[in-house]
Amino acid sequence: MLLPDRNTVERLLRHFRAQERSVLDRPGDLSARRRFEDTAYTLCVLMGERTAREAVLAAERYVTSGGDQESRSIAIVPPLA
Repeated sequence: MLLPDRNTVERLLRHFRAQERSVLDRPGDLSARRRFEDTAYTLCVLMGERTAREAVLAAERYVTSGGDQESRSIAIVPPLA
């Protein structure tokens, strides 16, 4: 089974949390909401989950878990600008 790159997942989680705060601070900012939803969707795809909540929880578990899974990881998402 191919696993996502741990650093990529960690970076996406940081972006998700930052964008979440941005959307909460400016609920009328459609551009911020769109970026937030795009990041949530990417986490869903990357973690194989159907909802953003499940994807975030799975990503947090994955990032904090240790083990040899890291050696089998590959980066499958291009870096964010």
